[in-house]
Parts: sequence; C-alpha cells; structure tokens
Amino acid sequence: MELDIKQIMEIIPHRQPFLLIDRVTEMVPGQSIKGYKNVSYNEPYFAGHFPNEPIMPGVLQLEALAQLGAVAVLSKEENKGKTAYFAGVNNAKFKQKVVPGDCLELECQIIKVKGPLGVGAVKASVNGKVACQAEISFMIG
Repeated sequence: MELDIKQIMEIIPHRQPFLLIDRVTEMVPGQSIKGYKNVSYNEPYFAGHFPNEPIMPGVLQLEALAQLGAVAVLSKEENKGKTAYFAGVNNAKFKQKVVPGDCLELECQIIKVKGPLGVGAVKASVNGKVACQAEISFMIG
C-alpha cells in the first residue's frame, strides 16, 4: 500500500513544517511500513544546525521514524481517528550525517502492542547505509 502526503495527513495530525514524511512506499497496517523524506536545504532547522555545515538533527530523524510508525498503527481500523504519542526511545544510534539533498529512507517494524502501548524497531538510511536506528515506544490515545 502506498500513500502520498495528502493521504498521510488524513491519518496523522502533523503539518508543515513539522511533517517529516513525504511518501509511504509500503505498508501492512499495524505491522510494518516503509517511506521516505526528501531532505531539502529549505528545511527550517538548517538555518541553525549548522550554518556552515547543514546536518539534519538526529532527534528529527527519530521524529520522522515515529511519524512513520504512527501512520502504520493508526491505519488499523480500530485506531482510525486516534493519535499516536511518542512515549520513549531506546538504543538510539546515529551512524552517519544526513544532509540537504539526501533521500532519507524510513522503516518501522511494529514488534509489540499491548493495549494502547506499543514498540517499534526503526531505521533510517541514505543510499542503503544506516544513518539512524532505535527502538521507539508509543501510546495510542
């Protein structure tokens, strides 16, 4: 299942400039999802991070991954119209810079759901090389 930005905005409440997903390329609702973010020099955070060496902040890479995971869990029929809240992050590792012009490939596997709580294994890559990986927790409310 593929989703464009308009369809993504029907599922999660995020809007520009804080919507950090451009497209979903594959999805099994409630289980797994892949998508991407085209990193543009026009992103507002590049003005200050860092002026002479623009780098996408690691926390925003994690946020993009959390938004992607939210699309997966909120696409399940029983979660439609709800919100997924970021509840935690474990074992985050940042392995390379993400810079303007990169296509940040995003992946999330939902590995555990118990009631309104869940955990996803996430990974962001550029040209097949891991930039960021972590385990994120969420709550559906």
